[in-house]
Amino acid sequence: MAVTTRLTWNEEKGLQRLLGNVSLSLLYKSSVHGCSIKDMLERCTLQGSTVTVIYLDKIIIGAFILGHYPQEDRDFEKQTSSFHFLFKKNTTEITTAFLNTAPKITSEELTFYSSGYNKIFSLTPHKCHFFLATLLAKILKVRPGVFGYLECEVFRVEGIKDDGGYIRRITGATERRSTLLAELRNYKPYADLVSEIHILLLGPVGSGKSSFINSVKSVFRGHMTRQAAVGSDITSITELFNPQKPITSRHPNFTSPSLGDRIHCVAYVLDINCINNLTSEMVVKLKQVKEEVLNSGVAQVALLTKVENYHEVLQDNFLNMKKSVTSQSQIMEVQKILNIPIYNILLVDNYASDWEPDPLKDILILSVLKQMLQAVDDYLEDLPPQRTDEVARVSQLSICD
Repeated sequence: MAVTTRLTWNEEKGLQRLLGNVSLSLLYKSSVHGCSIKDMLERCTLQGSTVTVIYLDKIIIGAFILGHYPQEDRDFEKQTSSFHFLFKKNTTEITTAFLNTAPKITSEELTFYSSGYNKIFSLTPHKCHFFLATLLAKILKVRPGVFGYLECEVFRVEGIKDDGGYIRRITGATERRSTLLAELRNYKPYADLVSEIHILLLGPVGSGKSSFINSVKSVFRGHMTRQAAVGSDITSITELFNPQKPITSRHPNFTSPSLGDRIHCVAYVLDINCINNLTSEMVVKLKQVKEEVLNSGVAQVALLTKVENYHEVLQDNFLNMKKSVTSQSQIMEVQKILNIPIYNILLVDNYASDWEPDPLKDILILSVLKQMLQAVDDYLEDLPPQRTDEVARVSQLSICD
């Protein structure tokens, strides 16, 4: 009879995403293979990178080891690095802690030590106990101490890079994603001048306007959503007004919109793979629109979609784009057409046919949204006093072709 994991499908997918969309192969299950260090070593030694998962009543906690599982009484200083994680059952939100811990195994327990030789985390299989030090518990937001556990499993991690910087990057991605989500959820427009932020997405048919809306909603909801219908290369879904009959101030029913009813930012959405193939007519149209927007004084950004190498766009700290990316010919061409500063030309890869979220893609999407809101704040801060006539609290996106 096949041995199966205690992880739910969502929990396993969450771990795979945390580790970089890897595969997990179950090596050891305490209730099946025995509750001792010897039983664990027989199945886990020399199996490559592993993740040890401990099940409690309401939470799952564990440790990832890059490189081979430690052998008994081996000098832990020579072992490879590791990190720890925790998530509540039936969720995919994972808290991680990178403490440069190194594992050591004795005849009775698996222990992770900090660089200062302090015990951070330990597992005692024959007692079904594990220890969690205060330092690690504080980061994982649980109480420290010694606890009994229900089950212990060890998985071989397949498809992982054998690189010491790998751990810091994947844990850094999770932490950066959480930070961006918190910042955006708490965002308030500059000086509370408006109650909603309105961002107008403009671009050719099929450039990714509706997909960007879906992507933002997917990141905040933690699962894929397709609420905004996506168009094709032939027709656009979000064509909401007639460009041949624009509303002007001379229209009999025209009333000047308040600051809260105005567009606060225009984002020119372009497929990065089609920049060099834009027709002369489209280029002229973009320049004309750009001049109209410039005259209105609202914020402007360019959003380049369908970036295939999105995982290589951000620097290792996930704060800025790499210089090699910002000098790409497509970006320079957009800067030439729209005369928009390089720092307001944003790159993203929308969720299109994806079934599961990706932390790195989430970071790009959230970073783009944050940059748009910063551009809006700059616009609001520069407004003359007579135009600042509303109070603000909530932000949202409005779209139209």
